[in-house]
Amino acid sequence: MKFVIIFGPQAVGKMTVGQALAAQTGLKLFHNHMSIDFVSSFFDYGTPAGKRLVSLIRQEIFEEVSKSDLEGLIFTFVWAFDLSGDRDYIEQISDLFESRGGIVYWVELEADLEERKKRNKTENRLLHKPSKRDVAWSEGELVKTYEQYRLNSLPGEIDRSNYIKIDNFGREADEVAQMIRERFDL
Repeated sequence: MKFVIIFGPQAVGKMTVGQALAAQTGLKLFHNHMSIDFVSSFFDYGTPAGKRLVSLIRQEIFEEVSKSDLEGLIFTFVWAFDLSGDRDYIEQISDLFESRGGIVYWVELEADLEERKKRNKTENRLLHKPSKRDVAWSEGELVKTYEQYRLNSLPGEIDRSNYIKIDNFGREADEVAQMIRERFDL
């Protein structure tokens, strides 16, 4: 079992790279908005009920996939490095897969704020993430979190053998996916 976690700030290209990686490897993609947008049909993600349901859905998917005969799963996540709970969460889901014999790969993407503002409006993003279709609101959230949190790691902050950090500014998703495949022999 392979478990690939793609993380980075909003609109950096996590889902799009995940789609390309899934197409190239046959691994299943579970991008973070699959659970967020589903729950948002009932409860706002920012509410206690919304957060609880998103967490439950994700955990149940991880439990079942980690016990299955699937080849692997790709998951995307916005990791705020200045919130210890985010690190704990990534470690916890990594531990789940590793405890069942899986191999976990951490992939960090980064691109500057102006590039991410452009990507925030792409057709693919808006097609697959209904909550981002209010582009003015979405861009405001993107800027707000950029100012409020540190959404990329510092040099040396992540010390895992199965880790890669890619500045994907100006790179196509297929190229980034191939870089990931080659780095981890997927």
